[in-house]
Amino acid sequence: MAERIPESLQKKIEARLRYHEDLGIRLFYRERSAAARNSEQSGAAALSMPPSLIPVIEESSLPKSAPQPKLGPEKTSAALRDILPPPTGPSLFEAVDKVTDDTLLKIREDIGDCTRCKLHKGRHKIVFGDGNPKAELVFIGEGPGADEDMQGLPFVGRAGKLLTQMIEAMGLQRKDVYICNVVKCRPPENRSPYLLRQIDVIQPKVIVCLGAVAAKTLLETTRGISQFRGEWLQWRGRKLMATYHPAYLLRNPNAKGEVWKDLQKVMAELGLQVPKKNKS
Repeated sequence: MAERIPESLQKKIEARLRYHEDLGIRLFYRERSAAARNSEQSGAAALSMPPSLIPVIEESSLPKSAPQPKLGPEKTSAALRDILPPPTGPSLFEAVDKVTDDTLLKIREDIGDCTRCKLHKGRHKIVFGDGNPKAELVFIGEGPGADEDMQGLPFVGRAGKLLTQMIEAMGLQRKDVYICNVVKCRPPENRSPYLLRQIDVIQPKVIVCLGAVAAKTLLETTRGISQFRGEWLQWRGRKLMATYHPAYLLRNPNAKGEVWKDLQKVMAELGLQVPKKNKS
């Protein structure tokens, strides 16, 4: 008889699965390393948890009424050197040649009905991106969820609705910004050079990474997002800020205040005023 999983570990696994459920991720590719095979055995019971056990969390409006935070002094690019590991060779993004006269339409045509990696086996639609092709603000998530996979649009599930609230709280609409993901098929895995081409074409003034996966991918770091969340960083000559993913906020509503502070820094950089209805 298999050894029973400790209750504390069981709760951690269930919490992690519920987090991925909020992201819309229900399928996982298995790593073939020995360590991953061992973890598969310990997590087998939790992976079979029926959807009925996953609680539904009501979304509250963002931001919560709270004293308007003061914007702190801008962080310099020196912070980036503390986050990134010493370079050991050309980065993923430096290895991608810049395409002359590139456009979003050309990028989408180059992607085509992509079968370059195994992610295509589980997808319905490629989720390329959506929004203003000349946006000053780009939001980057980790990858499409189930709702996004069916509609072919980024951030349209529960986490997407919360992101829309966040954008509207900034005095903007989704059509004013551009939204995309690190990868274009679900579930998230691997990194894509198409993201770099999208950013080069749009040439945003500010990039906001939603969640650890997007931030770690662009910054090529293994450090936790809490170590640099809310700080201005330089990335390929553009200002970048990492903040929590909307799916994380669904599970941790108390963190919305921190994200609102981050978004106000972004608004200040873009010259946007806090809408009167959001002022305390």
